Amino acid sequence: MFPLLLGLLATAVLAVASLFVGVADASLATLFSDSAGDRATQVMLISRIPRTLALLLAGSSLAIAGLVMQMIIRNRFVEPSTTGTTESATLGFLVVTLLAPQWPIMAKMLVAAGFALMGTLLFLRILKFVPLRDVVLVPLVGLMLTGVIGAVTTFFGYRFNMLASLLAWNMGDFSSVLRGRYELLWFGLVGTIAAYIAADRFTVVGMGQEFTTNLGLNYKRVMFVGLAIVSVVAAVCLVSVGAIPFLGLIVPNVISLMVGDNMRRTVPLVAISGAGFVLACDLFGRLVRYPYEIPISVVVGVIGSGVFIWLLLRRRPHAA
Repeated sequence: MFPLLLGLLATAVLAVASLFVGVADASLATLFSDSAGDRATQVMLISRIPRTLALLLAGSSLAIAGLVMQMIIRNRFVEPSTTGTTESATLGFLVVTLLAPQWPIMAKMLVAAGFALMGTLLFLRILKFVPLRDVVLVPLVGLMLTGVIGAVTTFFGYRFNMLASLLAWNMGDFSSVLRGRYELLWFGLVGTIAAYIAADRFTVVGMGQEFTTNLGLNYKRVMFVGLAIVSVVAAVCLVSVGAIPFLGLIVPNVISLMVGDNMRRTVPLVAISGAGFVLACDLFGRLVRYPYEIPISVVVGVIGSGVFIWLLLRRRPHAA
């Protein structure tokens, strides 16, 4: 209980700080000023509050997506950006943008989620033909598949003059989040709630198909539900704020080292920690070169790659 309360307090402090950091003056004094109060209020309602909510929703849902994927695949080094899920969502978003540009953003998100699900299923299919003698081989296969899908996506982006759009989709950034442009991220909250409800089932699935079947659960159905949650979260975040690499890998592993692998217990901690981590990285990116911003994908990518290497080196002696 104490770690959860501490995480809630830290995340709340970071969220409040996020509301008052920016080029436009929206301090408490300005909000209650007679001359500039209306403009500061508009800045809060149109930009700052939506941005903070987007950070909370994206951070928590991506962290939960990584946790779910690690449980059902039974490997601590997988998450949407290391299994081809995010890249498949990018490919799907590109395809639907080229073929049906008039479709609403919701329909495009669903197509991207479908591609993400197919890419993840392809990853799992490939794993069946690989002699997995080392846990490091799993993310290695995922990274190779990610490279192939990314190359295909880049080819079509170059062919149809969409490289600028691809760059925007692959670069996670919250600077353009405004009211009316982030609401799809609430689907991530739905995915987080669904993961908490099904936490015990995902924990059982993580013990293997035979064990799951012996307990009377439908292994394939639970797997599909988990992968569907991951795919929707990856697609929603990609469409709304862009790709944020390694987030789903860092947070679940750190929480696991702190409190263990009981998913029922770790889901709230992972969600709160993911939100807090993204808020902290976003604040760092906004302040380090103020008034300019560093995209959050750069900050998280640098930290995440370092943690990824540390986890590989830490677990390497036990993986042989």
